[in-house]
Amino acid sequence: MKRYKDLLAEARSRVAEVMPWDLRERLAAASAPLLVDVREADEFALAHIAGSLHVPRGVLEQACEWDYDETHPVLAAGRARPIVLVCRSGNRSLLAADVMQALGYTAVLSLKTGVRGWNDFELPLVDAAGQPVDGDVAAACLAPPLRPDQRRPAA
Repeated sequence: MKRYKDLLAEARSRVAEVMPWDLRERLAAASAPLLVDVREADEFALAHIAGSLHVPRGVLEQACEWDYDETHPVLAAGRARPIVLVCRSGNRSLLAADVMQALGYTAVLSLKTGVRGWNDFELPLVDAAGQPVDGDVAAACLAPPLRPDQRRPAA
């Protein structure tokens, strides 16, 4: 039986990742990649990289195809376009990039360390209203502690 870590390791073997400082440079270039944030709506609203397209992981496959109520034309028409997927820590975006490659996307990357790493590198984040988010506030939102019921039971 495979576990989450196994799925991540398999995806990491197929998907290229980019570090926050490298992404910052790519975003400043004339041919900047499309940023796609695959987190849930409440996470995205708290803090995201300005200019990101919000496409929750749960609807990604539909967003990438024509003729669905979740279709995002920029994605459906962009299989050769440079795209960087973003999530909180870099895991959901890694799995999402793997799926997009299976769907025929040829220039898709995942942001290693996710929005947390972006914030740790002191790069700017904005909220749902486009207002800057303080880095310390973002850090607290991006690293929620595990609840006791989420921990592995003692053997």
